[in-house]
Amino acid sequence: MKRSIVAFVVALFAWVLIVSLLDRGLRLTLNGYAAAEPAMHFTVAMMAARLVIAAVTSLLAGAVAGWIAPRSTGTPAVLGAVLLVVFIPEHVRLWPLFPVWYHLTFLLTLVPLVVLGARIAQLLQRSPVAAVR
Repeated sequence: MKRSIVAFVVALFAWVLIVSLLDRGLRLTLNGYAAAEPAMHFTVAMMAARLVIAAVTSLLAGAVAGWIAPRSTGTPAVLGAVLLVVFIPEHVRLWPLFPVWYHLTFLLTLVPLVVLGARIAQLLQRSPVAAVR
């Protein structure tokens, strides 16, 4: 139980840290993104980049949870559900600024990607290659 709680807290922190770093990278590398961000007037390419960042972040946060608590299948699901509960009101607030496909892609993939990231980490820890290291 203690390990699951630590996994949840660290993975949640990792989600926030990773998405923040990747968003900063997006500001530096994607032409026009920094100017579009305050008003959220994104191009389709910018929205796609934001969704990729969210997907990568969710996979990595799930991997952190799976690495810390490899026997826990519930922790990544709870983490994904908490993230979903946090983001639903934000997406409701931002609903008029983005197309429906953007909101649905983010919200519907959040929990599965966190769980998948944890599963991948758990499988890698059990693999014979991981045992050799």
